[in-house]
Amino acid sequence: PAPYVNPQQALSKYIEGYRSGADARASLEALQFAADGGQQLARWKLGSMYAAGDGVPHDDRKAYDYFTAIIEDYDETGVVHPRQRGVVASAFVSVGAYLLSGIANSRVNRDAVRAREMFTVAATEFADPHAQYNLGRMFLDGDGVKKNPRQAARWLKLAADKHHMESQALLGNLHFMGADGVPRQRAQGLMYLTMAREAVVDRKRDKWVVDLYDGAMAQAND
Repeated sequence: PAPYVNPQQALSKYIEGYRSGADARASLEALQFAADGGQQLARWKLGSMYAAGDGVPHDDRKAYDYFTAIIEDYDETGVVHPRQRGVVASAFVSVGAYLLSGIANSRVNRDAVRAREMFTVAATEFADPHAQYNLGRMFLDGDGVKKNPRQAARWLKLAADKHHMESQALLGNLHFMGADGVPRQRAQGLMYLTMAREAVVDRKRDKWVVDLYDGAMAQAND
């Protein structure tokens, strides 16, 4: 007989076991049962675990499939429970990121146009700052879309005003240096660069943010 009454009960069992530090294998079985039963949070958790290799072998293809399952349910209904909005938005961003790079040795090939569609849903329907940042980068680099610094600045500002560090850094540099359609506004650029620099926690990982800030400050007058 099935060890769980239904997927919701299995998800609750996983959460209970996770919080109490119970046997990891038993908790994973509960999570798998819940995901197979359509529980979005369980699918997102498993996708995140496989993407990071956290408690399971690292497997981007499995992560992609779990995130895609969440998106497919959203496409069918178009309705998201308030408690699941973050989960669905994160799934769109994750699938977009995989499509932007592709997954080696799998059927998931790089598709920048499709990636932009994923980011656009998360950015517009859920106002997700990570999606807004990715759209900004794509317009800034001309990746999967015609290069448009002005449009890039628009998306980056939406994310930067939500305290998204990477967006603050790119938007600050864009304003400080100026670009086609983006007038040079050095004071405003320094403001965003300073906010990004102050948000850096890992100087090694986010060295590019520090470098942008240092470069701007070296050029700024009193």
